Amino acid sequence: MMPTKAIISDVKTLSCSNSWRNYNFLKITTEDGIVGWSEFDEYFGSPGVGAAINQIAPRMIGKSAMHHEHIREDLRNVTRPGSGGVVGQALGAIENALLDIKAKALDVPCHVLLGGKVRDRIRVYWSHCVSYRTRTQHFSPGITDIEGVKQIAREVGEKGFTALKTNIFRYDAEDRIEPWSPGFGRPYETGRNVERKTLEGLRRHLEVMRAEAGPDIDMLLDLNFNAKTDGYLKILREIDDLDLFWVELDTLDPEALAYIRSQSRHPIASCETLIGLQQFLPFFRAQAVDVAIIDTPWNGVWQSMKIAAAAEAYETNVACHNFYGHLCTMMNAHFCAAVPNLTIMETDIDRIGWDAEIFTHLPEFQDGYLILPDRPGWGTEPIEAALADHPPVPGAGMWQRTEASRLSV
Repeated sequence: MMPTKAIISDVKTLSCSNSWRNYNFLKITTEDGIVGWSEFDEYFGSPGVGAAINQIAPRMIGKSAMHHEHIREDLRNVTRPGSGGVVGQALGAIENALLDIKAKALDVPCHVLLGGKVRDRIRVYWSHCVSYRTRTQHFSPGITDIEGVKQIAREVGEKGFTALKTNIFRYDAEDRIEPWSPGFGRPYETGRNVERKTLEGLRRHLEVMRAEAGPDIDMLLDLNFNAKTDGYLKILREIDDLDLFWVELDTLDPEALAYIRSQSRHPIASCETLIGLQQFLPFFRAQAVDVAIIDTPWNGVWQSMKIAAAAEAYETNVACHNFYGHLCTMMNAHFCAAVPNLTIMETDIDRIGWDAEIFTHLPEFQDGYLILPDRPGWGTEPIEAALADHPPVPGAGMWQRTEASRLSV
């Protein structure tokens, strides 16, 4: 017999500053006082997720969180013409908070709802290695040149991690570095053409990091949306002889990605911006990826398990997209613990100082692995009073990261 019917009585969104972006949270409360939490994101090209949640939230009031699939299907029905995108992310956030309620009502960790764990600890990689520290206004000491790159590459192993992921950087004559990401408007270059300077800078960057990290650290490279098919092929030819764990890139064309994969010596990881099994299936059918990256905050962890099961049918392993706050890390950890066909888990190690103040529990890392907690629900929650101490930055998002491009008139 269920200890509670977990009838939903209130739905609320909250946010706080994380210096250059905001953390966003969904809080769902039941009539008997159980609180379910999830974390969602409006920074990564998704303004308005919270507004979408608040628009559709009244349909949940009076329903049981135990029936999370019923609630999601009801909300999916009334948002179907605009499915995916911000609406899809809103449904994912709702699903994740409902899973937290259900697990707490049953007094079990969330992974139990997913079929139970198949591993106690999850191998992680240090994501955005170099990238975050180039935000010198937020991190001190920041990285501005090759010496900072060398230092952080050494630090990965010194802190006990076994894998890192970095991005595209270019080096000038004085070995100062600059990121290169035209897919995100830095620089504004709509063709996303890969020039010789970019190839030379990327190769130098990877060689410097390998020399300093040493031969035992796995290195991952993230190209994001920063090229088109011809550009990705140029990059892959340039780095063909280097030792890389995977090359991660984004394209919405499964056939193009399958061709890129066929030309690559390195494993190809992709799909982190897809929402819903239907968007993943063409990539699986085309044998386009070695590793399918699933964003569980966007998709919902329950739906993400379905995507992972489909990937397994195509002999494909999965990883999670995780560059958010500690609640997202724990949501992803329960997913990764329960998924048999897992490759590795993403996590950010460079963090703003008050990250540790706004969550009840922090992830525990040992020897390059995240140790799965056995606390009920996701295993951590935001502390509302601490959120209030760090009010959200107005209008924080990728659209404020660079100056808007202007053309002559």
